[in-house]
Amino acid sequence: MNTSADLAPADLANADLSLADVHGSVRLAAGAPKWRRFLAAFGPGYIIAVGYMDPGNWATDVAAGSAYGYMLLAVVLLASVMAMVLQALSAWLGLATGRDLAQLTRDAVSPFWGVVLWVCAQSAIIACDVAEVIGGAIALNLLFHIPLIVGAVLTILDAFIVLLLLRWGMRLLEAAVIGLCTMIAFSLFAEILMARPALAPIFAGLAPHVALLSNPGMLYIGVGIIGATVMPHNLYLHSALVQTRQINAGDAARRSAIFWALVDSSAALVFAFLVNAAILVMAGSVFHAHGQNNVQDLGSAFALISPILGNHIAPIIFAIALLGSGLNATVTGTLAGQVVMEGFLRMKLPMAIRRLLTRGLAVLPVLGVLIIAGPAAINNLLVLSQVVLSLQLPFAMLPLMFFAVKLKNFRPPYWLRSSGWIVTALILVFNAALLWSLA
Repeated sequence: MNTSADLAPADLANADLSLADVHGSVRLAAGAPKWRRFLAAFGPGYIIAVGYMDPGNWATDVAAGSAYGYMLLAVVLLASVMAMVLQALSAWLGLATGRDLAQLTRDAVSPFWGVVLWVCAQSAIIACDVAEVIGGAIALNLLFHIPLIVGAVLTILDAFIVLLLLRWGMRLLEAAVIGLCTMIAFSLFAEILMARPALAPIFAGLAPHVALLSNPGMLYIGVGIIGATVMPHNLYLHSALVQTRQINAGDAARRSAIFWALVDSSAALVFAFLVNAAILVMAGSVFHAHGQNNVQDLGSAFALISPILGNHIAPIIFAIALLGSGLNATVTGTLAGQVVMEGFLRMKLPMAIRRLLTRGLAVLPVLGVLIIAGPAAINNLLVLSQVVLSLQLPFAMLPLMFFAVKLKNFRPPYWLRSSGWIVTALILVFNAALLWSLA
């Protein structure tokens, strides 16, 4: 990487804009009251947060809850804290420089390494899309008895929904995302109320267990939880999304924008943590507590909820929330694909074409597994996709930390930079432990 100069805010008149169609589209008058500044900043964090409650999270959290009860709640909490730190640094970087992480990285490396890093980022997006395809297909099958193969193909239509909302403006897209997030949260907490779990074991699960590093099965699911929670392409996307807000001239206005972006990001990721914890608690209280310790399949989870809880509405709520999570997470993949392609390759394609290519590449492995191995193997692909995401994280984390240190006028505080390095080191250790256990 080019380390010859510290980073300073870009001259946007001479720079490519991140998400150019909506760059600076959310405006706020100078001197507006705090509540209006919060509302203006409110939104990008929730688009990021939907990637933290997608069907991949459902698969890993259901598997963790059914197999180990509440023991892996500590990993969900740890992963959420990691996400808060890294996403805060990503938002800070985007607002401090006026450039997104992909653009900054491409400027610092050769064209060859730019292509390599784009392949890594695009692989993460496809892995995330695989989870969304599987989750959407399963939900359609559970609700409407549509065959999984047909449901997987139908998920391609998700892309058009996102594109339509985006044409009507960033705020409408954000409102739709927040509405779906709220629906998912209410659905999950309704499931928990039906299960009536004891609170003491849940709080005990928030304490780390040494068995995580000695039990290969627990470690595999634990790394999958981290992969499903801390997503590499979200680091690129967040640094671009915060630039959809117009920043008034002056250092004070830029610092204010950074502060409110961090408030938005942290609040959204606390919400995502509660949703992820709710999925795991639901699985632990419904399945593990009733002796069902190997629920690896979302379809099996759907089938078991009703007889265990004695409630015919519970599985329908479960499937509706799963479908909503798949629809919601499509937003992240659509926008992240645009950011990494334009940032790393400096290439612009119509969003519809690019999105259809990405989703098509995600549908193919799902169809292949369904045809060759059958529906029983589909959940293994879902969990594996989350492990792939975790293994891709260093390729986004390390450049993020490098640029955070190189910032000139708006360098993050020491505690945030140090936390970022600790998070990076922890994820590298988890990945190394996973590779060792697999070997």
